[in-house]
Amino acid sequence: MSSDNQWSADEEEGQLSRLLRKSRDSPFVPVGIAGFMTVVSYGLYKLKYRKDQKMSIHLIHMRVAAQGFVVGAVTLGVLYSMYKDYVRPRFFSGSKK
Repeated sequence: MSSDNQWSADEEEGQLSRLLRKSRDSPFVPVGIAGFMTVVSYGLYKLKYRKDQKMSIHLIHMRVAAQGFVVGAVTLGVLYSMYKDYVRPRFFSGSKK
């Protein structure tokens, strides 16, 4: 095997180091993960006190809320990336990129 193979054993990284590297590249990924986990935790907590609401309706509401938070975080990440790549260089061309 060639030495430039990115999947070689000596270059493998752990899950935590990979998550840290990805969070530096895309800062809204951890926000989306944290929001998803918060919504799911809150939904599981409220599962105990759902009264007359059917289980399937409760799970659908929980899923929609969690997905909505993740989609919102991804949207904010894309907007931030577009600002960083296109708007900031155009108006602040004198500063470092």
